Amino acid sequence: MSFILLQVFLILSVLLGGLLVSYLKANYKRHTIKLTLAFSGGFLLAIVFCHLLPDLYQHDFETTGLYILIGFLLQLILEYFSGGIEHGHTDSKAGLSVPLTLFLALSIHSIIEGFPLGNVEGGHASHIGHGHGSLFWGILFHQIPVAIALMSLFVDSNMGIRKSWLFLILFALTTPLGAVIGLYVNPEDVGLDVHVILAIVVGMFLHISTTIIFETSENHRINLLKLLCILVGGVLAMFLS
Repeated sequence: MSFILLQVFLILSVLLGGLLVSYLKANYKRHTIKLTLAFSGGFLLAIVFCHLLPDLYQHDFETTGLYILIGFLLQLILEYFSGGIEHGHTDSKAGLSVPLTLFLALSIHSIIEGFPLGNVEGGHASHIGHGHGSLFWGILFHQIPVAIALMSLFVDSNMGIRKSWLFLILFALTTPLGAVIGLYVNPEDVGLDVHVILAIVVGMFLHISTTIIFETSENHRINLLKLLCILVGGVLAMFLS
């Protein structure tokens, strides 16, 4: 699949989330977010352990664990400003404006996770192997529930439908923007190993996926439908080539 086509699919995944919000009744939106998040949480966790971590540790990179931890903590910091919308939090009250810091934090997250996709296509990280393919699918499947949550937040605020779509389209461009930056910027030119970026993204994925899985439970119990969504996402990722 060409680099341009990959970015088109990433943009379309966000727009699909926005369209679902437009056509779903209000009482189905939260339910849809939870189920799609459960699927993406299982998928992200599986690609981390089955694809991305093995690729990272095949490389002689002694501080891999450190940068994974940095990515985990970086995501924790970003979620302080984003309000946890990466894993479905849409607790803003109707009529309130969406904070600019939320949008910026979510955009920074998306740009960072898109960066390794561009590194691979740009020939800066061809030795990462098949893991970049699973990275793409992990981002794509996670973008849909995030877009649903973000668009729901926009609609419930005082932004209006046109402004809501404008900001959603801007958000849809952030991951491709990160990929384009990664395509033309070799991390080694700025004193970084490409595995540093991937390890940080893996740490971010670990935080998001584990938080999603834990938060799908109610009263410390996961209902059968959400459990099935998690398992289907995990199994699909395990067999992804």
